Amino acid sequence: MKLDTLVLIVVAVLCGAVALVWVAGIFVLSFTVPFGFLALIPAALVAYIAYRVLAERVGSAEEDHYDDMEH
Repeated sequence: MKLDTLVLIVVAVLCGAVALVWVAGIFVLSFTVPFGFLALIPAALVAYIAYRVLAERVGSAEEDHYDDMEH
C-alpha cells in the first residue's frame, strides 16, 4: 500500500471519529440545555452538504475518466 493511500485512510478515520464525538456532544447538549436542540442545525447543514458533495462525485460521469488514468 502506498504511503499517500495509508495517510488518506488514517485522516478519513480520524475525521470520522472527531465528527462522531462532535455530533454526540451536540446531541447530549440538546437534552441538558434549554433550546440546545438548535445546536443540531449546523450539524444537519454540514451533513447535508457532505451528502450532496459525495452524491455528486459518485454519480458524476464527467469525473469517471480520471479513474482510468495512469499515475
